[in-house]
Amino acid sequence: MLAVDDCYAYWQHVDADVALDADRGYASAGPSVADRARIAFERRWFGTKSEARVRTIMTDMIERFDAYPEALALFRRLGTVPSNLRPFLCHVHTQLADPIYRRFTGELLPTRREHGLTAIDRDTVARWVDGLQEGRWGASTCIKFASNLLATALDVGLVSGRRDPRKLPPLHVPDEILGYVLYLLRDVRIDGSITDNAYLRSLGVTKAAFHSFAARIPGIRFAELGGVIDLAWLEPSLTAWGLRYLGASA
Repeated sequence: MLAVDDCYAYWQHVDADVALDADRGYASAGPSVADRARIAFERRWFGTKSEARVRTIMTDMIERFDAYPEALALFRRLGTVPSNLRPFLCHVHTQLADPIYRRFTGELLPTRREHGLTAIDRDTVARWVDGLQEGRWGASTCIKFASNLLATALDVGLVSGRRDPRKLPPLHVPDEILGYVLYLLRDVRIDGSITDNAYLRSLGVTKAAFHSFAARIPGIRFAELGGVIDLAWLEPSLTAWGLRYLGASA
């Protein structure tokens, strides 16, 4: 799930000095992941959730955010992240951590929009999940995946409605989010290119339409001549960009 409130609580409480050693699966400095979960439970980072649930949340948070330490440090420095931006930030980091969600939001939903379809239902998503690796999951698992994918997409506004058929509403994505995606992905290995990828497509920005968005993306200068794209970064880092533009949105 998108878990916006849990993500926000994590940004505010996590010790940014604890670096996760991804190879060994635990923190190489400071408390271990298990210890961090225990601390989070004892200090009620996530409210009254059970200790078992907190351990699951902590695993998700580490995969989504600790793997991108500059982004996590930026959220910590900002303190207050504008509420209208939080779902989109969580969406991007959920895409980074979950390849099925990334393909669902960056391939299936945009393709339906491009084909003029305005709705989607759980059975369609379940069949799509099954088609990813046919026969790997049982029917009930595919349906559960489909329900979770739709619920997560609902939380960020990519679909609307809790009953079938779910609508595919017009997307209203803050310009700051597009800038965040570009600055974050500059140092991340991805499929596609910096201007044509699942992260931008999920937000309604296709390769063909990139130029129409580029002029209003903060911290970016875009030019195209003869099919050659020139993308200039006006800030030296994600941190510098975020402190200037995300902080200004508060």
